[in-house]
Amino acid sequence: MKRAEYPAPLRALIEELKRLPGIGSRSAERIALWMVQSPDSHPESLGHSIEKVKLGVHPCGQCGFFSEADLCPLCLDPARDPHILCVVEQPTDILPLERSGAFHGLYHALGGKISPLDHIGPEKLRISALLHRLKEAPPLEVILALGADVEGEATAHYIADLLKAYPVKITRLAQGLPAGSGLEYADELTLSRALTGRTNLPSSR
Repeated sequence: MKRAEYPAPLRALIEELKRLPGIGSRSAERIALWMVQSPDSHPESLGHSIEKVKLGVHPCGQCGFFSEADLCPLCLDPARDPHILCVVEQPTDILPLERSGAFHGLYHALGGKISPLDHIGPEKLRISALLHRLKEAPPLEVILALGADVEGEATAHYIADLLKAYPVKITRLAQGLPAGSGLEYADELTLSRALTGRTNLPSSR
């Protein structure tokens, strides 16, 4: 006697949903069944939105933030201060800083942090692109807004050593950031205070 199973297309959908971060087997099954059973699910709209994002959204050619064009609106905004460059780990770290309302310069997302255990070295990050920006349009200050964990600290020190060759002030975010965490876990007030009270690194000129 055969055991009851979901139809093959439904099983395939569940498997695809399980691949998403934070979605386990039970959650994937609930989502798939909701798509099939709920009149409000509109899976065709979801599929269309996913397709549009996949085809139309890509990293900004300058800062690495999400963009539909070669350069994102942040990089194209003439009102932003080009003399201050804020370096973050991930493009998703930019929005918390923007929402704090305390920073009005430009950004540069590295795309990660140095992590030997995960086989991520400096060559896999957008560090060479950062150095190129400093040569083409050198800012007066570079803020290293990296996580307070071991990898974030190591990445900050690595970049600070590289920037010794450039006539630029190097600072780190100051008070309020809990040790061992990233920007995505900090509230807007904490980030605002950390930006306002940023401090010079010992290697800064």
